[in-house]
Amino acid sequence: MATTIKASVLHGARDLRVESRPLPSLSPTDVLISIKSTGLCGSDLHYYTHFRNGDIQVHEPLTLGHESSGIITAIGSSSSISSDFGLKVGDRVALEVGQPCEVCELCSPASGSGEKESRYNICRAMRFRSSAKGWPQFSHAQGTLQEVVAHPAKWCHKLPDAVDYTMGALAEPLAVAMHAAGRAQIASLAGRLQGKDSSSRAAKILVFGAGAVGLLCAAVCKSITKGDAIVVIADIQADRVKFAVENGFADAAVVVPVPEKRPETIEEKLEYAKGVAERVKAAEVVEGRQVGEVNVTFECTGVESCLQSSIYATAPGGKIMIIGMGNPIQTLPISAASLKEVDLLGVFRYANAYPKVIELLASGDPHLPDLSRLVTQRYNGLESIPKAFDMAASVKDDEGNLVLKVMVDM
Repeated sequence: MATTIKASVLHGARDLRVESRPLPSLSPTDVLISIKSTGLCGSDLHYYTHFRNGDIQVHEPLTLGHESSGIITAIGSSSSISSDFGLKVGDRVALEVGQPCEVCELCSPASGSGEKESRYNICRAMRFRSSAKGWPQFSHAQGTLQEVVAHPAKWCHKLPDAVDYTMGALAEPLAVAMHAAGRAQIASLAGRLQGKDSSSRAAKILVFGAGAVGLLCAAVCKSITKGDAIVVIADIQADRVKFAVENGFADAAVVVPVPEKRPETIEEKLEYAKGVAERVKAAEVVEGRQVGEVNVTFECTGVESCLQSSIYATAPGGKIMIIGMGNPIQTLPISAASLKEVDLLGVFRYANAYPKVIELLASGDPHLPDLSRLVTQRYNGLESIPKAFDMAASVKDDEGNLVLKVMVDM
């Protein structure tokens, strides 16, 4: 049996090296996983390009990657692996790569707290693969762009036969979308507003950002509402919103205009944001009907003007899901949100979402768009990873194809 494995290791900005590491050792509750597919995420791209992600600086060599699936090749000695988690050698799994402390009030809500489920995604001691957060208290949590990882069985989710390795890797960003839709209470919204005969009674959902996460948010909303919601998608890239509509992710598209002169003052920025919101309201769906104000907005860009526009475009009593992570300091028209009682809700990763996501992927739901279309480029092997990251930083590839989700297969 091999005693070493190969890993892709980041040593500096754009400095990726394939190195050997000792074969990971197993704790009693770990399983050993041969990684098969990994999707490249925007946070990985920030680390690759800048050797940091926002305020989080890399301090030691770091393996990237956290959207992964693989096959179990060995299991620890604990009987709970089979009895509690139903896992065995040969099972194909999706990895939930966040490892919370499991003992704090967020991981284990106290009785009488009002919380029905734990919120372990915001555990203060969370360790998340491919993240440099936690230094110097913790060493960096090494990611999945390596041949083999040892991972707690509790955070491995068995894949049904109908879900391949690619979709198993896509489960991670899909879990972000599922968690956001849960916090937005899309299911209850659809129930309250259900009605096919009047566009004013249908749930109306806006998504800012037609990248992978934005498209997945739109897809989850399509599934939850059984196709009855009107989904509008807005992006600065015309080809992306066209893709969304043509592939069933959205019903209407809004191309966010690039101003001739960049707004400088707060007044100019808010005026621009109001104009974008009016474009959303005027977007046409079936039979020339206009969308009007929306009930829920998923802001997936992190761009200040998009969050401003979200406030202006959302109807009284609506919700704005803040998913994109951009400039940490933004100027917002808070009075506009307050006067309409629009809720601004933060979304950070996910909790309790993987089982729902895997069930959805295996369901054959006719209202779910074809998610395989999101994987637009593929690379094979550790040596190809620098090229994969360069591609992930592009809008289109050399053949003019959109770049949405880049996948690395082992």
